[in-house]
This record gives sequence, structure tokens and C-alpha cells, in this order.
Amino acid sequence: MRSRFRSDRRLTVRMGITLFLLGLLYVAFVAALIVLLKSWVLVVVVAAALLGAQYWFSDRIALFAMHGRVVEREEFPALHAVIDRLCAMADMPVPVVAVSYMDMPNAFATGRNPDNAVVCVTTGLLRRLAPAELEGVLAHELSHVAHKDVAVITVASFLGVIAGLVVRFAFYSEIFGGRGRKDQNTLALFAMVMGVSAAVYAISFLLIRALSRYRELAADRAAALLTGRPSALASALTKVTGDIGRIPSEDLRTAQAFNAFYFTPALGAEPGIARFFSTHPSLEQRLEQLGRISAELGEAAAPGRTV
Repeated sequence: MRSRFRSDRRLTVRMGITLFLLGLLYVAFVAALIVLLKSWVLVVVVAAALLGAQYWFSDRIALFAMHGRVVEREEFPALHAVIDRLCAMADMPVPVVAVSYMDMPNAFATGRNPDNAVVCVTTGLLRRLAPAELEGVLAHELSHVAHKDVAVITVASFLGVIAGLVVRFAFYSEIFGGRGRKDQNTLALFAMVMGVSAAVYAISFLLIRALSRYRELAADRAAALLTGRPSALASALTKVTGDIGRIPSEDLRTAQAFNAFYFTPALGAEPGIARFFSTHPSLEQRLEQLGRISAELGEAAAPGRTV
């Protein structure tokens, strides 16, 4: 059954292009590892196992890392009620509901498809937001599930993770023959593998950031149109972004590995150059888009017309 969240053809095209380019990069990277390890069986088995684990267990990994747990309706009835209402409006399956007991105000969605999705909010978010603001945030996260971009980001991030692991492994292992046997050929091979891994990581990093920034704008759009209250989502964005800047840096560092999944990135009060590599568009961009949608909905609601 098709969701009533507004579809976004440009998002679909971007997801397809990103997966295609990362697929080509993945094939080249696996080929390089086969040359290095001299065993295609080992490389394929390990790569397939890691990809499968990330795809099938990404929701559990994210919940564990962010200290979240699944909550029943009796524990958080208001939260369940909002999600039930939004899912009925969007005509989509109700996801598993989880809560993370963290003061950092945020939310994220994860899962491989709409039938196996999890929406998690922090207690810091629940404490800070008004009901209309919370509805906007939850609609944003549910749109990620409906657009299926959560699964795409999960798969896309796999290659960068593997490349990073290879770099670490190369530094600390005896794979290049041990200290006494590092001749010029071995050192050249070492440099080549490090270079390939670094290049793969950098390319996947940039591709994922470009897709992630657009998908956040798409989710804001879809949530604002579903709820009909872009101003409430704008208010939530402003409030959450400002409050995250006051969260201690050590708490933010724990959360930054999952920035691509969050409603707003876990950046400090002065993110500096990090804003240029952010997984999210700037607050100004997001508010500007919501302002345009608010004006459009206002025109549609003029006397004699229906929304």
C-alpha cells in the first residue's frame, strides 16, 4: 500500500545514483582486497557477513549505541498516540516505538523497510517539545521510513565502515610480512592499499553527505505537508538545534557516529569547519524551505479554496 507522504522523485533519483556509484566503488574495493589477501573466498565471506549484519541488525545496533529501548503503549501512551495518528494519516505500518534515556534532544528512525522500522526519541526531546512540535519531528522521522531512505543510508554507510576498518587493520597487523621482511615491494603494496582505502572512504563519505543533506530537506517537506503545520516543525528545529549546542561535548561525541540518522546533527555550539561536512543542511536552509511551504499552504487556505 502506497504511503500518503508526498513522494519525491529527486530523492529517488539521488538514492539510485548514490547506490550505483557506491556499488561500483564496492566492486573495485573488493577486487583490491582480493589482490591483497590472495583469497577471494575470505574477502567475499567477510564482506557479505558484515553487510548482512549491518542491514539486518542496524536497528538493534543503533538502539544499543544510543541507550534506547523499545517501550510499550502503557509506558508512553502520548508518544504512541501521536505515532499511531500520523501513521493513520500517512497510511503506513506503525513502527516499533523506542525511547533513549538521554538528555540530548533528538530522534531517529532506523530499519530495513517500513514493516521493520523503529522510531526512537530521546527523553530530552520529549521534555522540551510542545505536542505540535513533537508531531512535526515524528512526521519527519516517519517520512524517512516511507521514502525508504533509511535503508539506503544504512547500506551506503557500509562501504565507508569497511574502508576505515581496513586502514586500521593494515596499521596494526602482520599482514604485510612482519617487521623484518618489509622490503620496498611490501612497503609499496602497503602504501597502495592505504591509498585505495583512504580514497574509498573519502568518496563514500562525500556521496553519503550529499544524499543525506537532500533527504533531510525531503523529510522536512513531506512532514510539513502531511501535518499541515510547517511552523510547528520550524519551531522544533530552532529549539532542538539551540539546545543541542548547550549539551556537553563528551555527550555529543558519543552520538556523532549516528548523525546521518538524527533529526538534527549532534554538533556543538560552534561546529566550525564540521558544518561543511555535515550530514544535514544548515538550520537556515531548513527554515527557509519551511517558510516557503507555510506561505504556500496559507495561499491554499485562502477564502473560497480548500487545502
